[in-house]
Amino acid sequence: MAERWATFGIDLHLEPTGPGLRRGLTDALREAVRTGRLAPGTRLPSSRSLATDLGIARNTVADAYADLVAEGRLTARQGSGTRVADRAVPRPPARPSTPGRAPGRLPYDLVPGTPDLASFPRAGWLRAARRALTAAPNDAFGYGDPRGRPELRTALADYLARVRGVRADPERLVVCAGFAEGLRLLCTALRARGARTLAVEPYGLDVHWDLVERAGLRTVPLPVDDAGPRPGDAGDAGAVLLNPAHQFPLGGALVPERRAEAVDWARRTGGLVLEDDYDGEFRYDRQAVGALQDLDPDHVVYLGTASKSLAPGLRLGWMVLPERLLPDVLAQGAGRSVGVLEQLTLAEFLTSGAYDRHVRAARLRYRRRRDALVAAVSARAPEVRVTGIAAGLHAVLRLPPGTEQSVVRAATWQGLAVHGLSRFRHPAATVPPADALVVGYATPPDHAWTGTLEALCKALP
Repeated sequence: MAERWATFGIDLHLEPTGPGLRRGLTDALREAVRTGRLAPGTRLPSSRSLATDLGIARNTVADAYADLVAEGRLTARQGSGTRVADRAVPRPPARPSTPGRAPGRLPYDLVPGTPDLASFPRAGWLRAARRALTAAPNDAFGYGDPRGRPELRTALADYLARVRGVRADPERLVVCAGFAEGLRLLCTALRARGARTLAVEPYGLDVHWDLVERAGLRTVPLPVDDAGPRPGDAGDAGAVLLNPAHQFPLGGALVPERRAEAVDWARRTGGLVLEDDYDGEFRYDRQAVGALQDLDPDHVVYLGTASKSLAPGLRLGWMVLPERLLPDVLAQGAGRSVGVLEQLTLAEFLTSGAYDRHVRAARLRYRRRRDALVAAVSARAPEVRVTGIAAGLHAVLRLPPGTEQSVVRAATWQGLAVHGLSRFRHPAATVPPADALVVGYATPPDHAWTGTLEALCKALP
């Protein structure tokens, strides 16, 4: 009997009050429906199941259900059970829209940082998830290794070595919940080791700078010349954060001389280079730039993510760490922020070759978009120069001096969300400001691409 009670029916929390069991139960159910705690369409336990849970007679529950069916708060159909009626909870009247108020979200979107979410490989991911779940050992569902599942760390090490030239030992690879989580863990570990500053590129993401400073480090922009940022002049910073393969937002690659300077600085000072391999898998007009980490795995931390190649909502990222840094990062709680099923699915997606096929297909699709963007801007706004397009998922549209803010406003009037380059400039940067738009051409879904491109061209000078 005890076993049957534990497995029978569905659960419902009720506290009957007032005189009499039937009235108390009816009032408790009515209140749960009236307040919306039981939403329209919610299926209720059978009268037998609820009576067993509450320790009362089945007829008492059946009578309470019948009273509420008569009131129109519940419905009872053969084979469908007892449910909360669709009209049981009156809906508040819709608030009238305010004339002239801008909508919360514009219909067209070129804000960088997001891939085409509609192209997420749902069918392939589902197949990989089924295979991974079927093959998963029982211990996979325990607390496990703080670095992440060994299946994923092994698959990532093989992939990164083959595609990005990373010297990735699975023992030094840590799975994390995206790039931002990895950066937070690293900065916290660096702060615990005595670091006080992190050198950054003059243009980047303020959300990352804010994250660094919340971890206790001060961000200091690197000096810049015609060849780009000068990591060799990072001084006594504890680490340098770089986008060597494809800088965000400017779009260039770190030249070989500056890559060597970064490693020389780290060796000379004992600091670290944090390599954000932003858009490293998407290149169009040149050979892929290998990972900086290959030059010195003992002084470079490699950070990667599936946010651009698959989707940011997966919250899947990874770090390849120098051995000396591994205990400090693990001490910050790394490796347990990503669900085991997501890890096992990505491992299967990688080892089956599905990830390679998806990236190659996405590369072709994004290149067609990039080419359409360049052609449209050249034809409709010849004074605007498109740069930073050899790789990645965004382009920089160089505008005539003094026009950035007016173009952003014009884009808003066209229903287009787009960011100016000034949004990404570090407050302490000494590099002269420039007028430009940073256009994320991967963001719109395919069905919205033509309209988005037309809205952009109408906003350009």
